[in-house]
Amino acid sequence: MILIVDMNCKKDSLGYFEFVLPIIEVAKLLDKWVVKHYLDLTSEDLSACEVIILSGTPLKDTATLSQPDKFQWLKETEKPTLGICAGMQTIGVVYGMGLRRCLEIGMTTVSTVKENPLFSGDFKAFSLHSICLEPKADFEVWAKSPLCIQLIKHKSKSIYGILFHPEVRNQEILRKFVRTPK
Repeated sequence: MILIVDMNCKKDSLGYFEFVLPIIEVAKLLDKWVVKHYLDLTSEDLSACEVIILSGTPLKDTATLSQPDKFQWLKETEKPTLGICAGMQTIGVVYGMGLRRCLEIGMTTVSTVKENPLFSGDFKAFSLHSICLEPKADFEVWAKSPLCIQLIKHKSKSIYGILFHPEVRNQEILRKFVRTPK
């Protein structure tokens, strides 16, 4: 089962339609799925799933970045986890990474810098963010755009962060994440 975590500041917000619903559209073709708002997430939800996807949020919705205590389970989980945009930023905060301003809106070129199971080469991706990460030693950088890091992977866990929005364009990346042997 795929657990999709709604990272929007409010449950049932308009951001749900823009950032969560497109993930559901991909997930429903792959496996059973469930959506939980991050404030409603339980240990039972985390135990019941096989993979976890943390959604993105609107540009000014940075609520999760000031609530790392709600995401300490990221340090404990052995479940493959993919954080998209705000999800990636939240992973970064939990793991003590620095944040910096980096505005990218619209199409950007993503360049692979390390071979990985999600994508390769250079391609166009849809970006919508104003914050990016400065990774620490326990994460590897796997892709960049001209302005910032676009894909990170924890060195010993199956925890990934993607700054661009593969649920908008490049949905095959989500399919590969769910189907990649862990």
